[in-house]
Amino acid sequence: MKRKRNHDLGKDGIWPLVLSLAVPTALAQAVNVLYAIVDRMFIGHIAGYGDIALAGVGVAAPIATFLSSFATLIGMGGAPIMAMHEGHGDHDVAEGILTTGFYLLLISSAVLTPLFFILRNPLLLAFGASSATLPYASEYLGWYVAGTPFALLAGGLNSFIINQGQSGKAMAAVLIGAVMNIILDPVFIFLLGMGVKGAAIATVISQIGSALVCILALRAESIAIKLRFRGFLPRQITRIIKFGLSSFIIISTDSILLIILNAMLQKYGGPEMGDILISCATIVQSYHILVTYPMGGMTAGCQGLVSYNYGAGLTERVRKSINSLQILISGYTVVMLLATVFCSHIFAGLFTTDSDILLRSARYMLIYECMIIPLSFQYVNVDMMTALGQIRISLPLSLTRKVSFLIASLILPALFGAEAAFFSEGISDLLSALVGTIIVRTQLGPILRRREKEGFRI
Repeated sequence: MKRKRNHDLGKDGIWPLVLSLAVPTALAQAVNVLYAIVDRMFIGHIAGYGDIALAGVGVAAPIATFLSSFATLIGMGGAPIMAMHEGHGDHDVAEGILTTGFYLLLISSAVLTPLFFILRNPLLLAFGASSATLPYASEYLGWYVAGTPFALLAGGLNSFIINQGQSGKAMAAVLIGAVMNIILDPVFIFLLGMGVKGAAIATVISQIGSALVCILALRAESIAIKLRFRGFLPRQITRIIKFGLSSFIIISTDSILLIILNAMLQKYGGPEMGDILISCATIVQSYHILVTYPMGGMTAGCQGLVSYNYGAGLTERVRKSINSLQILISGYTVVMLLATVFCSHIFAGLFTTDSDILLRSARYMLIYECMIIPLSFQYVNVDMMTALGQIRISLPLSLTRKVSFLIASLILPALFGAEAAFFSEGISDLLSALVGTIIVRTQLGPILRRREKEGFRI
């Protein structure tokens, strides 16, 4: 690229690039997890009703995440296309794609916000809320939904920053929002006595901060591809959705599957155990996103590297980038597996003082995370195929993991009791990693050779 940027994606060393792009975005996503879990930590310690409120927020959280997944659809759909065109020298088209992504985020917000606000109570009751947890779930989700425009802008625009090699600025946007959330949560929840509602309001204010930082970053003189608010390209909408679909399916179906998991726990746990198991599942899921969000950050951080070099025709650099990223993420999952074995009880203690919920949650964490090393291959397989524009491969690979989780979460508790539902994640992680790795390693060579022979086409 001729314009100023932090890294030369086509010339700098692969390992320095992978580390400088993957590590900051992984840290940014680790910080981003705080948006989700800090609320739950404080809510779980509200005197008198913390555990039942935690279960309510646990039912609301997957719906909130599903809303946020539309930022992934647009951000991770448009950003790789933007990077490919910039790598190919089509700067004006790259800027037009950024502008188109910005307006698509606003349009999505305008449709989703009123829809989910009106339907929140029926959805919560259908997806695992009990008469005891519904008031807390409804209050939290109602306020969260009101901030949907800022959540989508913050999440979606961040991808366009990352894919320009500006991972430091992307991390700063997330960090500012997370710090705001950490500070505001205790103020609104405890000092002002607003409880669950205060947690949601603190999150919305924090997302406003992140969204503003992203917009300012994309308007800065130092950015290569600027947000100019003009140049909307309707013809690019289909391409953006097509590219972002596999990543959207990963996030959105994760939310749907967690909703189903909560419903199964409520159904087979019964009146005595249902809310307790959902409280435990909320803690387990909080740990799971702490493990998986940084993995998603690493692959998202390196998508621009792979897309740029693919657009530039530097196919050997594409291959080396993917292999280097896999080594990095696999090493990370080894560390996280050890942390799960030795520290799960410490993490659970951040959410509850109830000894039964604490011990159960620590045990369920070990079950749920047992296959996180194979899961690293699934993340690389899906996101790198997306970066190459190979949606015909990445989309089915996404669905493999989701379908296997769905089948397991429906069958296991029916056969072996409610607790067996926690084995669903490990089964789906292993199966999807085996299938995906075989397919990707078989197809990658021919894809790169076609790029060398036929030129740039997406």
